[in-house]
Amino acid sequence: MAALSDAKRLVVKIGSALLVDADTGKLRRDWLLSLAEDVATMRKLGTDVVLVSSGSIALGRVALGLPMTALSLEQSQASAAVGQIQLARAYEEVLAPHGITTAQVLVTLEDSADRKRYLNSRATMQTLLSLGVTPIVNENDTIATDEIRFGDNDRLAAQVAATIGADQLVLLSDVDGLYTANPQINNDAEHIDIVSKITPDIEAMAGDAASALSKGGMRTKIMAAKIATEAGCAMAITLGSPNNPLKTLYSGAAATWFTAQTDPQMARKRWIATMKPRGIMTVDAGAARALKNGKSLLPAGVTDLSGDFGRGDPIGICTDDGTQIGVGLTRYTLAEATLIKGRQSDDIEHLLGYKGRAALIHRDDMVL
Repeated sequence: MAALSDAKRLVVKIGSALLVDADTGKLRRDWLLSLAEDVATMRKLGTDVVLVSSGSIALGRVALGLPMTALSLEQSQASAAVGQIQLARAYEEVLAPHGITTAQVLVTLEDSADRKRYLNSRATMQTLLSLGVTPIVNENDTIATDEIRFGDNDRLAAQVAATIGADQLVLLSDVDGLYTANPQINNDAEHIDIVSKITPDIEAMAGDAASALSKGGMRTKIMAAKIATEAGCAMAITLGSPNNPLKTLYSGAAATWFTAQTDPQMARKRWIATMKPRGIMTVDAGAARALKNGKSLLPAGVTDLSGDFGRGDPIGICTDDGTQIGVGLTRYTLAEATLIKGRQSDDIEHLLGYKGRAALIHRDDMVL
């Protein structure tokens, strides 16, 4: 069974119902202050933390004087535009006293569906974490329409966890886990501590959202668990309303843990290995040896290119005799790669006119 104390990279999902008081529409600042304490504690333990937070629409609608009833798409987007500023400021204010720098990251479903955007998102998040920043992620409700929406932050959090290679995801919820039936209406409902595999029976136990502010019920949490566990990320559902919810979970509070089916790196490698190459990069013997030793593919080691590919496309990696030794996701288009192949990484800015990435294919985006 997973334990929060083991987390190396943790994603925490915070719903509107936890962050915003349902009666007043105002921020639950004391609760948020306690969450900031938890984040600081996890970081001191060496854990990267990413927060996926709802709340922008809930905060913005109050500032705009809109009713606490269903909003039109335009009203929701206007509320999000106002609320996003308030939400980002709130996180900055509670985390800064702990010496934590925050960043706002706004995404849509298209950002994970499109490989180019996916790679950009992954690279940005990885860089922020390497710099010690705690990203605050939210769906970009200001521009998102139904066609490009996640629609709930449970699945968004799972996709973020998969994107950044997190090993644990915690959904702070209005219930302390999964039950065999709805515990609010069935006294015989039993709490499930561990789910090692998501079966049709497990899916049948899911109910609907229990809060007027919440878009996701247990059904979306099960869907999130599928995404996360298949990406090598264990997931917990636990009660989020008490102060210091992560500390409470760390201390052994009731929760349902969904077991990861693999580790994040293996899951990503398996995903890349299934892709059909859109082109070929031929490498010299020195580059081939470097790749086998765990290095990234640099322009200097590439002797030839073929195919028609764009940034983020899968590319076969071959030796001079035509033997394919791997596949990876290219960081450059064919036109760009043609200009820099065989050259040193320091020459990239001069050749392309902008400062690009040092590797044609990074080792994290490659499987041999």
